[in-house]
Amino acid sequence: IMQIQRTEIEKRLAELRAEFERLVPASVSREWGQAVSSPTRFLSVSARAADLIVTSSEQGENVYRAVDIGSLALGTGRPVLVAASNIEHVMAKTVLVAWKDTREARRAMADALPFLAKANEVVIVTIDSDCDDNIRDSLADVAVYLEHHGITARTELIRGEADGDRLLTFARSIHADLIVSGAYGHSRLREWAFGGVTRTLIEESSINRLMSY
Repeated sequence: IMQIQRTEIEKRLAELRAEFERLVPASVSREWGQAVSSPTRFLSVSARAADLIVTSSEQGENVYRAVDIGSLALGTGRPVLVAASNIEHVMAKTVLVAWKDTREARRAMADALPFLAKANEVVIVTIDSDCDDNIRDSLADVAVYLEHHGITARTELIRGEADGDRLLTFARSIHADLIVSGAYGHSRLREWAFGGVTRTLIEESSINRLMSY
């Protein structure tokens, strides 16, 4: 039975490779890699020679058929771009940067610069119940930082508890194609425990997300 399953897997990998070769233009430098193992582990190892991990939104209980997005975001040391479901091209015309002054958010901002530079609109938003001058100064500093990279961004400060649903509601209101966010979590009993916003973004599938840790 195991041999039959392996044969079916290898057949499927061959089909995927053919699709990969068809979709990627010959002018683009590319390399195919495959393994009959945990896709999360395989991607984690392969990421050491990559600038960016791109994966789909699909998740599942079978660790051999779906990647663990949270483990990739928190465990690889690379930014992870999670593509929205049912799309042919990853669009980033309107980019929303979820900002708070943390190491993770700073890393995400820097990692996202290539996307921000090509966007038509960049919006930096902070959601906080305490809209004090420190937060306003932080937003202003980030806008200036992006300006130094030739990127014009507007800032938004929303009063309220910072939660994933509120962030997604705002993202949809500006028709954002991509959300840039730090990934927050820690290891607990060999599993990752995520912050509320991070968990919401991992589970969301209607919008592209770029997360860094």
